[in-house]
Amino acid sequence: MTTLENRPNSALLVIDVQNDVVAGAHDRDRIVANIADLVDLARNAGVDVIWVQHSSDDMPIDSDGWQYVAELKRSESEPVVHKRWPDSFEDTTLEQLLAARETGHLYISGAQTDECIRSTLHGAITRGYDATLIADAHTTEDLSAYGAPTPDKVITHTNLYWKYHRAPGRKGDAVPIAEVKFRD
Repeated sequence: MTTLENRPNSALLVIDVQNDVVAGAHDRDRIVANIADLVDLARNAGVDVIWVQHSSDDMPIDSDGWQYVAELKRSESEPVVHKRWPDSFEDTTLEQLLAARETGHLYISGAQTDECIRSTLHGAITRGYDATLIADAHTTEDLSAYGAPTPDKVITHTNLYWKYHRAPGRKGDAVPIAEVKFRD
């Protein structure tokens, strides 16, 4: 249903599943295993897998913390988008990459739920994409000491509100991996 013309394809974004980002993440091992399964599912369906990799002063490019976790293996043919902002579109090559692939529907996985995942979901919808959050393939760290809800509540709330998110000609959704039906 995307508002982007001539964009019939889908892509899976794997956002920031990097050593430092998920080191203290809620349910880390299960979520990383789910993301690995999701990547395999996308590859088997012929859906593009696009890796998004964050860097910052505290997590410089090529540092150990910047690297993707060892459990996830990127194929050489799968592109990497480097970013410095929470929204994976902001000041990156993501939009050009998706346009070249005629992509209008994004499937979102990765970390951190309450920052880069949410920012990218909203960035996608505002740019005309349909955006499906994979409900059991994203995680965050515990920021409750700073007044945030516990990670399980952040994840549950994000899944709930994104499942029903809509905009003119676009829609959000949240589905578990078992219900993913890549459209291509």
